[in-house]
Amino acid sequence: MKKTLVIGCAALGIAAVLFSSCNKNASAAKKTDDGIVRVEGPFRGEEEARFQEIVKIFNEKYKDSGFQVQYEGSPDFEVQIQVETQANTPPDIAAISQPGTMKRFAEAGLLKALDADTVACVNENYAPVWKELGSYNGNVYGVFHRVNAKSFVWYNKKEWAKRGYSIPKTWDELRALEEKMVADGITPWTVGFESGAATGWPGTDWLEDMMLRTAGPDVYDKWVNHEIPFNDPAVVNALKYCGEIFLNNKYVYGGAANIVTLNYGDSIKPLFENPPKAMLHRQGNFITGFMQQEIQDNPEENVGVFPLPSVDEKWGTPVLGGGDQFVAFSDKPGVKEFLEFLTTWEGCAPWARVGGALFPHKNQNFDDYGNSIEREIAKVLVNATVFRFDASDLMPTEVGSGSFWTGMVNYATGAEKAEQCLKTIDETWPR
Repeated sequence: MKKTLVIGCAALGIAAVLFSSCNKNASAAKKTDDGIVRVEGPFRGEEEARFQEIVKIFNEKYKDSGFQVQYEGSPDFEVQIQVETQANTPPDIAAISQPGTMKRFAEAGLLKALDADTVACVNENYAPVWKELGSYNGNVYGVFHRVNAKSFVWYNKKEWAKRGYSIPKTWDELRALEEKMVADGITPWTVGFESGAATGWPGTDWLEDMMLRTAGPDVYDKWVNHEIPFNDPAVVNALKYCGEIFLNNKYVYGGAANIVTLNYGDSIKPLFENPPKAMLHRQGNFITGFMQQEIQDNPEENVGVFPLPSVDEKWGTPVLGGGDQFVAFSDKPGVKEFLEFLTTWEGCAPWARVGGALFPHKNQNFDDYGNSIEREIAKVLVNATVFRFDASDLMPTEVGSGSFWTGMVNYATGAEKAEQCLKTIDETWPR
């Protein structure tokens, strides 16, 4: 396949990039006695290892600058960053998954707005939607980096071929496939909500996907902005679609009780055990980084993926996504340089090559993705005509990173019915 020409800030080793404000000569950076730029975020395990490779490239690039980036990941980052900001000890840069949290920090005056040069890099390398998601009250604060497309169902390609299963295009076809799998003596779905202090977030993604498919993008937007109550009948209906799967012990690996104790990263693994323990897993593209190593070594042979089927054909098959935006709590030397580096394809390609991440950069080289699966999903993401950002990440923190998570746990465990679960969440919305 012909290599795509990467325009702008991509680091191709050609002289022209030296003139771009997005990829300044490292030797031009200011010297500083305080040489450590602290970056914190949620990347751990394989994700941290892949992000550390990007940090390593940056540090080598700026080895004579007087500053170096150090990244520290935490499994409880969403809680940690709240504690640190309240104690006035935030890192220099943080990777925040919730635009609602970013806006709250910006409103409190805790963040540094991007300067004109960095904003120019954002304009050059991203579609307007990503700039809008990183903005508040007329200022741009966030640089998006690793993002994901969530509206996908993963399966064991070899096992499906052996059993003669076909990819469902509609929700009715999916229901028929579930029943066929049960009749074949196999559990359809593997679902995991456990994520430390963030337990429950995978359930919010399920509900968001079903809102887009049953109520449509306009009602979804009203829901996100609380222009309709959280327990509006449209939301109740969408949650009951989720419940058809969550609350049916025949449909879920380990039964409904296993959902909230199974770690989200481990929940993909039952598909590829020998023999497989389940047939379907709905999750974002990043889940490939949690598959067994032998599966990751040859994904095109082992892994199949298809969009979560449509429910109402008038809404088509929308794409739900999320991502991490890097924001600055300080303007010390090295902060601006690192944020600008993340806008370039040079600051993304190493992770794309090893897999487990997508990037929203307009001028990216799709051939840099290590396999055809992620390459095609990346194209779907960048070229999507109907795309909505993760609703919980757009909602106020106390809802999106709080009551919504716990509400989905309560629903999956049967502690609350759909109507009560959503009513409880609605009562926590800031008035």
